[in-house]
Amino acid sequence: MSDTSRGGTPGGDTYGAGAIDVLVVDDDFMVARVHRAFVDRVEPFRVVGVAHTGEEAARAADALHPDLVLLDLYLPDVFGLDVIPRLRTAGHDCDVMVVSAAREADAVRGAVRRGVVDYLLKPFEFADLRTRLERYAVRRGRLLAAVVRSQADVDRVLAEAAGPAVPDALPKGMSVETAELVERALRAADGTLSAAECAALTGVSRVSARRYLEHFHAVGSAEVSLRYGTTGRPERRYRFREPDAGRRTGDGARAGSGS
Repeated sequence: MSDTSRGGTPGGDTYGAGAIDVLVVDDDFMVARVHRAFVDRVEPFRVVGVAHTGEEAARAADALHPDLVLLDLYLPDVFGLDVIPRLRTAGHDCDVMVVSAAREADAVRGAVRRGVVDYLLKPFEFADLRTRLERYAVRRGRLLAAVVRSQADVDRVLAEAAGPAVPDALPKGMSVETAELVERALRAADGTLSAAECAALTGVSRVSARRYLEHFHAVGSAEVSLRYGTTGRPERRYRFREPDAGRRTGDGARAGSGS
């Protein structure tokens, strides 16, 4: 049975109009309780309901109209991704963040095709979920406030909507935060960027900047060109390239167990 009790205190809404309502969907009652506690620790999110099956999730969405669904994939009645088209058919425009132990490539590709905003592998720490929720809240706020006057505005809206969800795994020793820092510098560059210039912009060492830039090149997110000087080896220059749908750089998959 789903829990459809709203957050806040009796007689009033403690979160205000800016709250982001979340529906937690997980077949494991204890895991769902942990996820609920995690979400409620991150402002401005609040859990408005919990469901343990696909059927319960659909009914809860009808009753609660959440902004975000935290969706497990291994549900007892349906595969979690099959809940998404049912929500769309019912007219719900809520976002969906997958939180699951499903590591199959087909599951990740299916999540991308269905437009999930993020994909977090179990088990994870509170900080892992908090980072994704906070990043989602920023993107959501920008999209809601977006004003479209030109093609450049359209491009920015599409880039914000794409977000860093379901990324390629980062090699060992690389961090999500540094990867995003380098990616932002690469995106903002007027033309191409060298490792030295990237290091100056981001504050990381030139060696680290080069490593992240080369990773972006390896996964198809950056193009490389050579600039020849009068002496010495040619300088490698990097330009950001929008990857194919679903191929974005960010946090790597963390091994774990659970449903």
